[in-house]
Amino acid sequence: MDSELERARALFLDGVGHYQAGRLRQAEQAFAAALVLAPGRPSVLTNLGVVRLKLGRLPEGLALLQQALAQEPDNTEALGHCGTALADLGRPAEALAHFDRAVALDPSAPAPWMFRGNVLKELGRPQEAAASFREALARGGDPQLLAYYLAGVEAGEAPAQPPRVYVEALFDGYATGFDQHLQQALRYDAPQVLVQRMAAAGARFRNALDLGCGTGMAGPLLRPLAERLTGVDLSANMLDQARALAVYDALEHADALEFLAAAPQAFDCVLAADVFIYVGELSQVFRAVAARMSPGGVFAFTVEESTRGELELRSTLRYAHSEAGIRRLAQEHGFRVAAMERRPVREEQRQAIPGLFCWLEREPATRPS
Repeated sequence: MDSELERARALFLDGVGHYQAGRLRQAEQAFAAALVLAPGRPSVLTNLGVVRLKLGRLPEGLALLQQALAQEPDNTEALGHCGTALADLGRPAEALAHFDRAVALDPSAPAPWMFRGNVLKELGRPQEAAASFREALARGGDPQLLAYYLAGVEAGEAPAQPPRVYVEALFDGYATGFDQHLQQALRYDAPQVLVQRMAAAGARFRNALDLGCGTGMAGPLLRPLAERLTGVDLSANMLDQARALAVYDALEHADALEFLAAAPQAFDCVLAADVFIYVGELSQVFRAVAARMSPGGVFAFTVEESTRGELELRSTLRYAHSEAGIRRLAQEHGFRVAAMERRPVREEQRQAIPGLFCWLEREPATRPS
């Protein structure tokens, strides 16, 4: 019996090592093997549950965490992860109960306060959400991230950009099942719309860039139009999904601006489908694309449309941009608006989200007379 517990402990520690190194499938195997040898052990149940959440298997992960809580109702780690799983499964009221218990048991930890604020926001209780975010801030939470969250629930000037850690973590955690969710639940077709117009015009590109390529939804569509196709994204997990498609000549894990600043080559097509909702103020992006785009090149992208100003941070923590703002940026950075269409970018809760689909053409640089 003791030898089995020792083997279980060794497997558990292997799982922790794999998890910390980002090797989620190996971590899952190690924790699952440990659970066979030490059935019902709360620490093993919790860690295996967390890994399965990270792998996108939310119901399985939640079930394991609930088993851990059945034995240790005051396990704040399991409470927190249960809360996030319930929130991701569209059960915010249940999630809130878990976070309420977590902060009651350990009010000093910032993370449960922050997640509690996010759930309260989803429940339409912005004042309580703001108070919870402030509790997280007072307890040492990330000031940049929490300022961003507060801007989403309180009136005031929007931050120019979201924190990088927010965007990277958001999509790393969402990579598995992302395409299916977008296409089926949200009726998302932005890549198809952007590429179809270019294909219908007979466009062919020597060097195309899929900016914020994510899991590569645009890749198979853009590939027939491009001699060379590069994808860039902040999320390593998303890039793993894109790599499996085998349609990109290169995939880069980088921030869009950093990539464009360092890129040695020019592009004659830059596509950004549903990317700028997580970028914010776009003048730096326009400047960087203009600097790396051949004359006559196409810059095709979507934005959520704002009617409240050039830049708006919504309660969804996504940015919206106005038509006037896009046209101003195009003119300032040497682009001609070839086409612009108003149409929904996606659906949420069966409501169409208004958007702008934009196709800009890089004008030749003016020469001094």
